[in-house]
Amino acid sequence: GGENYEHTIMYPEFAATAREEGFTEIAEVFMSIAVAEKYHEERYLKLLNNIRDKQVFHRKQAATWNCRNCGYQHEGTSAPDLCPACNHAQAHFELTPTNY
Repeated sequence: GGENYEHTIMYPEFAATAREEGFTEIAEVFMSIAVAEKYHEERYLKLLNNIRDKQVFHRKQAATWNCRNCGYQHEGTSAPDLCPACNHAQAHFELTPTNY
């Protein structure tokens, strides 16, 4: 996919060209972007696996699901079909991140 090409070929080649032309700081920027692109690829592959495994709105263990429309939170192995607070469809739910 595109992200793999970007972090394995495209940005390293940009960095090599920049180094050859004497732009070492720009080369480092390109390599830093390659690091970000590697993370993007890993994330997209995990998301793709969730779709393939029908795990976008279902988990094997209970989780907290957050309605992106109203903020209602649901505990369970699946996001509700409809939000009981605002009546929005399951597509409006996401797993509640704990990044604090």
